[in-house]
Amino acid sequence: MSESGPEAVAEGDHVEGREMERIPPLKPAEWSAELRAFFADFRSRVHHGGPAPANTRSGTNLLGTLARHPAFTMAFLPFNGHLLYGTALSDRQRELLILRVAHLWDSEYEWAQHAVLGGNAGLTDEEIRRVAAGPAAAGWSALEATLLRAADELRDAGVIGAGTWRALATEFDEQQLMDIVFTVGAYAMLAMAMRSFGVRPEPDLEPYLPVRQ
Repeated sequence: MSESGPEAVAEGDHVEGREMERIPPLKPAEWSAELRAFFADFRSRVHHGGPAPANTRSGTNLLGTLARHPAFTMAFLPFNGHLLYGTALSDRQRELLILRVAHLWDSEYEWAQHAVLGGNAGLTDEEIRRVAAGPAAAGWSALEATLLRAADELRDAGVIGAGTWRALATEFDEQQLMDIVFTVGAYAMLAMAMRSFGVRPEPDLEPYLPVRQ
């Protein structure tokens, strides 16, 4: 994880190296009927209307935290849903970007969730680990290295640099270029929210947490 990692959060806000819950999630039984139906529809759309893959993780802590702000959640998740099931990027490209964001913003929950989704998108375990090493790591195609570099530049400078943009624009159309920026921005926001709210990983996510160096 990056040098601006969990150690930058106050030590008193950690339990066994993880952020403490600052906004405890509502249990599913506490969700309103309207919110339960909304979450069910969102999950169905993520899985393109079919059954969830066998290794899908529950996400109840994140959804339960969002359930405390229904107006925001019901406005935000359709946008987030576009990035998951309506994006002009391939599943593999999307997951590379999100995993890089999770690493750069030190979001263990986001990393673990998208280590699962990245595997479903065809990333190998070695490739998922390699995302943390960044665009200069051996093994990436030129295009995938450029995607990772774009995420790094958005984190560092708030803009994709001219050279990186030119390289992306030779391979992606305008909608894909927009989805690159929106994906990085949306998942950076989620990473900051999850860390600030103290969203804890569910037990079924713990095997996918990043290994601390």
